[in-house]
Amino acid sequence: MEKKLMKGNEAAGAAAILAGCKYFFGYPITPQNELPEYMARELPKCGGTYLQAESEIGAINMVYGASGAGARVMTSSSSPGIALKQEGISYLAGAELPCVIVNMMRSSPGLGGIQPAQGDYFMATRGGGNGDYFTPVYAPASVQELVDLIIKAFDTADLYRTPVMVLGDGMIGQMMEPVELKIPEKKEIPAKDWAVKDKPTKGDNKLINSLYIIPEELEEHIQGLFSKYEIIKQDECMYEMFNCEDADVISVAYGTSSRIVRNAIKKLENDGIKMGLIRPITLWPFPVEAFEKIGSKTKALLCVEMSAGQMIDDVKIANEGRLPVEFFGRSGGVVPKPEEIVNKVKEILGGNK
Repeated sequence: MEKKLMKGNEAAGAAAILAGCKYFFGYPITPQNELPEYMARELPKCGGTYLQAESEIGAINMVYGASGAGARVMTSSSSPGIALKQEGISYLAGAELPCVIVNMMRSSPGLGGIQPAQGDYFMATRGGGNGDYFTPVYAPASVQELVDLIIKAFDTADLYRTPVMVLGDGMIGQMMEPVELKIPEKKEIPAKDWAVKDKPTKGDNKLINSLYIIPEELEEHIQGLFSKYEIIKQDECMYEMFNCEDADVISVAYGTSSRIVRNAIKKLENDGIKMGLIRPITLWPFPVEAFEKIGSKTKALLCVEMSAGQMIDDVKIANEGRLPVEFFGRSGGVVPKPEEIVNKVKEILGGNK
């Protein structure tokens, strides 16, 4: 199949349509605007509906309604817009409603700037809204992987009846790369017999709800959610280990940062230093098992992020104190340079290999 040169945001829209998305609700914000623009143009051609809501809050509640009726539905935004959607995402998780949410991160806090960043890690992996819940989070490192993971995200959402987030950044959304857009294999997904239909049958009293007045009933519901999350942890964790065998230092990085680390790995090889890469593809569930595979020759872990350091806690938990954990990051929309990572690795090793 021929590949097509596409911008990341547009490729994300194309992937959603291939996955069977029929509804998209959103609100414009840089640097993800090309995604809703693409959906506005292309989704109606496929029998779907695009609607620009009056706000991010309106958009996520429209997602709630479409999902509750059994439709495949998506929304997208960027950091402050996703923050506004958090109440709705909590409602979706509480009501066990599947959907896909794309966040092309920009530099924050507040309105921040429009440059790429990775400062939404906490918001994505810790639930983000109120209450006890998690959402699966995919972190693509290329436009092709963005396409593949969005298609997978729709299946994951339906399989587990959960919102799923795809966490990119402005660079992934804005870069152009060749992608292959192929019709995905049909996965066996449970029938949505829980959905509220427009013409209910006699005696059909289905109710989409996250409100439980009796504490014991709510506790039972939350325990059910966390039983589901344990299954997701076991079956849906994804990661890549690159160049890790006998590595002096292993970097942990995701998304755009992982691409920069790969360039640093090449530069360090010229100096006789071997650096590996653990790349989480799911940020939640975090790939703890990858850290159990690290060999005895590795002297340290280096967490590289386009933030002030939000993934470090998960790295330390996964590492269980076996190795020292160092950090290098740039924030505010500043993108790390491979040379900066090289210098940090040499500093960690103290000139010794």
